[in-house]
Amino acid sequence: MQITILVSALAAFSWLLVVAFLALSVVRARQSKKTRGTITGIFISAAVAVLFSSVSAGLVFIQPQERGVVISAVAPKGYREDVLQPGLHWVIPYAENVKIYSISKNTYTMSIAHQEGEIQGDDSIAARTADGQEVYIDASIIFSLDPAHVLDVHIIWQDRYVDGLVRPTVRGVIRDAVSQFRVNEVYSTKREELKTQIEKTMAAEMEENGLILSNFVLRNITFTPEYAASIEQKQIAEQLAQQAEYIVEQRRQEAEQARQVAEGVKDAAIIEAEGEAEATVINAKAEAEALQLIADVLTENPMLLNYRYIEKLAPGIDVMLVPNDNPYLLPLPELAP
Repeated sequence: MQITILVSALAAFSWLLVVAFLALSVVRARQSKKTRGTITGIFISAAVAVLFSSVSAGLVFIQPQERGVVISAVAPKGYREDVLQPGLHWVIPYAENVKIYSISKNTYTMSIAHQEGEIQGDDSIAARTADGQEVYIDASIIFSLDPAHVLDVHIIWQDRYVDGLVRPTVRGVIRDAVSQFRVNEVYSTKREELKTQIEKTMAAEMEENGLILSNFVLRNITFTPEYAASIEQKQIAEQLAQQAEYIVEQRRQEAEQARQVAEGVKDAAIIEAEGEAEATVINAKAEAEALQLIADVLTENPMLLNYRYIEKLAPGIDVMLVPNDNPYLLPLPELAP
């Protein structure tokens, strides 16, 4: 590349010398001085300028990210069939010129936002779904020229392939793909399937026309205001339904908790009652056994009861008056004469 710049600079400098010698010749002629030397300088500098200009016109440097198509006035088809690869090349000056194409990756964006797309304003893709709903698609594609098909693209499209091929192809493929899905599938359940289908179809279309699709980005999907409002209402209804289900579940859990507490209280009451009943039975058995023991003792010692009676009276009572016409509470032993 530096060689072509140097040669161009030398050609420009040579033409400046031609102009300078020409001006000097005019001045010397007006002063009635000899102009033979200046005229010789004009011819020599003009010859050098033509030489360097011709060399500059014939030298072409192709960058690594570029390819060159040679348009030739001497070639049978009007162009060379071999595309110029990166490096320094020589073409026939003034009979051939080179059209340079970049094979680097390019990004083309179509967006509803006014400052995001290649075209200012709303450049989103309007498409209609299988159930008749209109949606607006924002998309970006990353693509490049296929180095093996640069000449084909030049012959068919020249440098108009972006606006003439890429843009209509992208918009057409997206519209065709969206028309195969319902609106709820486009924005939710089958969005990834839609993207994959668009990318696959678009890659095939671009490959047929000498382009390489590197990536397709489905940026955003926008709906009409009416459908967007219906989606919002549906989401609100779903949220309310979820909230109602949550409340019902909460009440059910509270009821279950209360039931478990009641069962616990019930079980505790049953256990307490069973304990009290068992204690009563034990007490009754103990009392019965005690009475039986007392009865056995009295059977063997019938006078023990009188003794205990007298024992309870003494020593606090010295004299006891009893009615003469009533029997004693306890039979007293008969006294021997």
